[in-house]
Amino acid sequence: MIYYEELPLDKDILKALAELEINYVFQPIFYPDKKTIFAHEALMRPVGITVTDLIDEFTKKEQLHVLEVATFWGATQAYFQRGYKEKLSLNSFPCEVFSEEEVKTFRDYFGKDKNILMIEVLEYPKFSMKAALQKKEVAAIGDSVLALDDYGSGFNDMGKVKIMDPHVIKIDRALLSGIDTNPEKQKNCKEIIDTMHSMGKLVVAEGVETKEEFDYLVGLGADLFQGYYLARPA
Repeated sequence: MIYYEELPLDKDILKALAELEINYVFQPIFYPDKKTIFAHEALMRPVGITVTDLIDEFTKKEQLHVLEVATFWGATQAYFQRGYKEKLSLNSFPCEVFSEEEVKTFRDYFGKDKNILMIEVLEYPKFSMKAALQKKEVAAIGDSVLALDDYGSGFNDMGKVKIMDPHVIKIDRALLSGIDTNPEKQKNCKEIIDTMHSMGKLVVAEGVETKEEFDYLVGLGADLFQGYYLARPA
């Protein structure tokens, strides 16, 4: 369980965080050799409620910022507790961004190693142009890797790639499920991978569940891989 009460955060944020019961699990993102890990993605596991329901609840209360803080501070705490050395991938709402004071406090508390973070911009629940541009700026200042999660679903399309100019694109599971036997998906994913490579971006095949999917996506030139075939969240 993650505990927030000792963290140097705003008292109103701490009060809201005190009402949450959250654990974090991690799922690795691999290079094509299936052994070398690029990053560990932190996945929120609230107690007594699903992640989707929790996000819906805080969206209605207009308190998504609380969950943004909970993820960055809580998951980073758990990451260091586990002793990981690879990058830490954190999910971030496309409508939220930290204040300058929150960014400074985060860096001061967790240390100067800014290169560990990969900020994954989610495809929901709502998009804010202002937040997207600020997130891009904050990532650049902190030398963080910026990633666009679930490309091809929700808000995350080529338009968002052009706005945010992320370093990493994660292809949504729906676009590659069964790709080894689906010519339409083969054509679509090849176009995405080739286009992103031409723009200098790394491509993650997300949600790979079979050896056949993995082998086909390696052949298409995907750079990184994540999914149950390689490792489940733990």
